[in-house]
Amino acid sequence: MRVVIAGQGYVGLPLAVRAAEVGHQVVGYDVDERRIKRLALGESYVEDIPAERLRPLLESGVYQPTADPAEVAGFDVAVITVPTPLRDGVPDLSYIESSARLLARYLRPGATVVLESTTYPGTTEELLAPLLEQGSGLTAGQDFHLGYSPERIDPGNPTWKLENTPKVVSGTSPAGLAAVDGFYAQLVERTVPVSSTKEAELTKLLENTFRHVNIALVNELAMFAHDLGIDVWEAIDAASTKPFGYLRFTPGPGVGGHCLPIDPSYLSWRVERALGQSFRFVELANDVNSHMPDYVVRRLTEALNDRQRSVNGSRVLLLGLAYKKNTGDARETPAARVAELLVRMGAEVRAADPHVVVGVHVPDPVIPGQRAAEPDSHGDPFAAVRRVEATPQELAAADAVVLLADHDDFDYEAVTTHSRYVLDCRRRLSGAAVEVL
Repeated sequence: MRVVIAGQGYVGLPLAVRAAEVGHQVVGYDVDERRIKRLALGESYVEDIPAERLRPLLESGVYQPTADPAEVAGFDVAVITVPTPLRDGVPDLSYIESSARLLARYLRPGATVVLESTTYPGTTEELLAPLLEQGSGLTAGQDFHLGYSPERIDPGNPTWKLENTPKVVSGTSPAGLAAVDGFYAQLVERTVPVSSTKEAELTKLLENTFRHVNIALVNELAMFAHDLGIDVWEAIDAASTKPFGYLRFTPGPGVGGHCLPIDPSYLSWRVERALGQSFRFVELANDVNSHMPDYVVRRLTEALNDRQRSVNGSRVLLLGLAYKKNTGDARETPAARVAELLVRMGAEVRAADPHVVVGVHVPDPVIPGQRAAEPDSHGDPFAAVRRVEATPQELAAADAVVLLADHDDFDYEAVTTHSRYVLDCRRRLSGAAVEVL
């Protein structure tokens, strides 16, 4: 089949590569010409897709990256994997809308369109379907198939990949469900059909809200435990020995990526707009997790004060700028807020991260129809931070070292040996100079 994947980021690129590997003719469409140029050269900006996996598909012609809208024509299956950010707390579905209008121009009877982007329940039927119908003159569920399948990509996870992670699938009609299920059954080991697109849309939000709320719980507990003089990490270890009724979550400097800082707010927004009620758990979790970087800076300030140092003028080395270990994904990373606060307070901030090469690892998407700006410091949350390597000299020269993302690449023995003080936000280290969040 001719398959179009609209959006070639952390979700779309792995999907496009997998579809090409199983034998489909795949068009990877993205409005960001910088991305397309890199892909055409066989360069991958998504760590889960190494260049060695990408280049054979390019050479054989089964995968074609493009920014040309005309290349979308003739598709049998189209999957929308574009960003759905929040703008001032309101869902921004402009990327979905632009993709729908483009696909509608080339939509043919019998074709299948699937939305993977995270969104609020009802988007597929209430927003996507009308746009496709208006632009094509066809009717969803009658002339073409339409469905929703939430993405479950976990960047940097060595165990759970696209292929072996169960894939939730849905359709706006029985035939649509069958078409969507049939497509993904070729790509993954197991599909999980649900009765409608709304249940599938809610599934994704439930998964991420569950994590968001529980992370907020242990984050707030960590703050109280510290003030009470209790080792929250030891308590978490002890609780984790219970074989039933408990799932382990650990504190950290905040949450990042597209999922946790954004997705639960989609559900909260939908509940408030449709029902006029607040989703209190989400709002509380947002408040706790969004303020964890501020708490990290407060703990660092207290530690420097104890050592008769002020933040102003101190040299602080941040280890790890990504939002999670062993990945270059810096979307919504809490490290950006930590760096911003420290720079604002007058600290000399340096940072080491072997995965995040320059600021945000994957260029931010551009609004469809607009040209991507040339790369510069604009929008780089680490523009005011000097990038270094975590050498013994850098560690020894820092007044304080803050471990934010515990990449396996770091030499932790060197960190504990040469650092004067370390605030460990991931409980990776031990030693006289180490204080755990």
